[in-house]
Amino acid sequence: MNIPACVHFCWIGKRLPWAYAFAVLSAAEQGGMDAVVLHHTDELEDSPVLRALQQAPGVRLEHTNPLACLTRAQMLLGLGEGLTSLYARLTSPVMRADVLRAAILYLQGGIYLDMDTVTVASLRPLLGVPQFVGSEFIVWPHAVRTSRSPFVWARHLALDLMRKAMRLLPGGWQAFRRVEGWYFPGVNNAVMGAAPGAALFAAYLRAMLALPRERQAEPYALGPDLLQALVSHYSAEELTIHPPPVFYPLAPEISEHWFRPSRGAKLEQVLPPETLVVHWYASVRSKPYVARISPGYVREHQNSQLYSALVCSAIHGLPELA
Repeated sequence: MNIPACVHFCWIGKRLPWAYAFAVLSAAEQGGMDAVVLHHTDELEDSPVLRALQQAPGVRLEHTNPLACLTRAQMLLGLGEGLTSLYARLTSPVMRADVLRAAILYLQGGIYLDMDTVTVASLRPLLGVPQFVGSEFIVWPHAVRTSRSPFVWARHLALDLMRKAMRLLPGGWQAFRRVEGWYFPGVNNAVMGAAPGAALFAAYLRAMLALPRERQAEPYALGPDLLQALVSHYSAEELTIHPPPVFYPLAPEISEHWFRPSRGAKLEQVLPPETLVVHWYASVRSKPYVARISPGYVREHQNSQLYSALVCSAIHGLPELA
C-alpha cells in the first residue's frame, strides 16, 4: 500500500505565529497533494494568520481531540490505556506532538511535516513507498551521548567545535558542506510518511510505551532517539531513509544561516536539486526570529536573508497576506 496524498501538521496551543503558518501555506501551494490538514488541539485564536489559513485553497483546519485519536490507536494496537496515559503525563508540547504525529500517521497515513518547515517542491515523488523518514547530519546521536569511550567523545567534541565555528562564520554553511560527511546521518521525525497501519509506526508507538518512565520525559527520547533505534530493523524495501539534502539541506546549528544577514548567498546555491522540504529548526537558535516574522517581514528581507527568500519563493500570495 502506498502513502495517501495528504499532508498532516500538528499544533498544540491557541496562538499560531506566521512562521508556522508559512509551513502550511507552502505545503498547500508547492506540495501538489490532495489535502493539507492542520490538526490543532486547542481552539485557535482569531487573527490574520487564522483567516489566511481558512481562506487558503486545499487547507483544512481540524480541531483534533488528542485523547480520542490516541484511544483509537491504542485499541487497534492492543496497548490498553498506555498512549493516553503517556500523553497525559507529558508536559512538553514537543513531546506530546511526538506521540500525536505517530498516531495520526498510523491511523490515517500520509506525510507528516513539522511546523518549522517550508515546502519547496511537489511531495508526490515520496508517495510510492510504504513508509519513509529523512536523515540529517548531527554531532550527538544517543549512542554517542551514552558512550564511555574517551576516543568517541574526543572525536565528537572536535566535530562540535568545528560546527560551532561554521555556524558563526559568514558563509559557514558552504564550509560545512565540504565536511558534512564526517557527521552522523541520524534520522529525524520532523518529516515522515506512511501508509495507514504502517509497521514502523505501529512499532514506534509500542516502543514509546516500552521506554522506562524517566526516559520518556527526556529530550529527544520519544523523537529522533527512539526512531533511530527502530529503523535498523527494516530493509531498504520496507523503509526508505532519504538523505539529508531532501528535507534538511542545512544541518542543525548550521541552519542559523537561514536567518543571518546574507546578501551574497543565493537561494539556488543553498538548496540542492533534490530538496523537497526545508526544515529550518525552530528549536535551534531561531526562536528570537519567530515573533518578528510576518508576510511584511519576509518581503522586506527577501534580498538579505535566506529564510525570507525561501518563503517568498514558496508562497506567491504573500502580497495579499501582507
